Amino acid sequence: PAARSRLGPGLVLNEHIYSPCQLSKTYGNVFTVHFGPRKAVVLAGYETIKDALLNHADEFGERAEIPIFRKMTQGNAFSHGELWKAMRRFTLSTLRDFGMGRRTIEVRILEELNSLVKYFESYQGKPFDTKMILNNAVSNVICSILFGERFEYDDPAFLTLLKLLNENTKLLGSPMVLVRLSLPGVMARTYAEHTKSRKAKMQIKMVAKQSSTGVSCCRTHGYYLYVLKESKKPHTMFHNESLLFSTLDLFAAGTETTSTTVRWGLLLMMKYPEIQRKIQEEMNHVIEPGEMPKLEDRKKMPYTDAVIHEIQRFANIVPMGVSRATPTDVNFRGYVIPKGTEVIPLLTSALNDELHWKTPDQFNPSHFLDADGNFIRREAFIPFSIGRRACVGEGLAKMELFLFFAGLLRKFVFQAPPGVDKSDLDLTADVGFTLNPMPHLVCAVPCE
Repeated sequence: PAARSRLGPGLVLNEHIYSPCQLSKTYGNVFTVHFGPRKAVVLAGYETIKDALLNHADEFGERAEIPIFRKMTQGNAFSHGELWKAMRRFTLSTLRDFGMGRRTIEVRILEELNSLVKYFESYQGKPFDTKMILNNAVSNVICSILFGERFEYDDPAFLTLLKLLNENTKLLGSPMVLVRLSLPGVMARTYAEHTKSRKAKMQIKMVAKQSSTGVSCCRTHGYYLYVLKESKKPHTMFHNESLLFSTLDLFAAGTETTSTTVRWGLLLMMKYPEIQRKIQEEMNHVIEPGEMPKLEDRKKMPYTDAVIHEIQRFANIVPMGVSRATPTDVNFRGYVIPKGTEVIPLLTSALNDELHWKTPDQFNPSHFLDADGNFIRREAFIPFSIGRRACVGEGLAKMELFLFFAGLLRKFVFQAPPGVDKSDLDLTADVGFTLNPMPHLVCAVPCE
């Protein structure tokens, strides 16, 4: 079964729980783990992962065959081969066409931040749960890219869609999925119903937005025009199902990881108020009174940038990465890995690699600062993975993390609820497909 820890799922051996990182200390940086009837090769340590995903990119370039994803998406998600290449090229070009990495997306994020700030202000410093509202705010950025507009925070259909996404993420981190068995009983029905429901809701949203917006602003409409063109070609890979599931993929991936990282950030600021104060002091020196942080300010805020990077490293959102597969027999570091073997690039082993991090088990922003307080990039910082399968939305996520996190700290001081000491705040992760903070309440006290 999965062990609840900040390092993600663990394995029970002889009644003791071991994380994959612990197993690597015994069995080396390349070892095999059996998940029920299936086996997978685990790559541990930054140097090993880098060697595999960069130096042997083709040999480890396919996506693993995960039955639950193939069944629920009809092969339109977690794809490989020519389908993956075509979908990735199109996704990257579409995101670039509609402003990723440019001022247009920054404006959309800042607009959403204003709505989020108003929501936080409505609690007047009283405790509240940030999970759904942060999911809503971050997903609205994706919606603005896909549909050309956002949704209100109290939109019932939108809230239901977000709830289904969250519950599916939790289900996908269950032990039964880890061993790649069929989901039993109620879990199987629940997952199928969730997938069918969110698929239907996304179809409704896409059709509604198509009918209410023009070609120039509706992102999926542009995709549909491309689909119509491509559909006339023989053996085409573009069709309505691939559009739908690629949209769902962007929507889910672009919501869960970023919003979860921001939640970890706010929890850590409550846990370490002295770090929060240093960020706010830095902003006071860089940003004019009454102004909000902008992307251009990031280079002038090295401490804030270091804290955000350390939040990503410490929170370790996707500890096991997303599985790869070998398209042919591979000779790697003295081992022969057969064709079709599932390969797990253990990202947590890079983010906690003792060869690259001075205090890997501690939350320590100085990991990303030199002796003069300047921000430094660290080679082993790979929360988005590396190589040809690295996260397609990395650029967007970095923009969102800086603007949302710095913007919220510009407006609020985050504190534990009355009666809760900062030492009692729990940094244990709630295990799912991504690692979430345990349920907690936040007090957002307006800055003076």
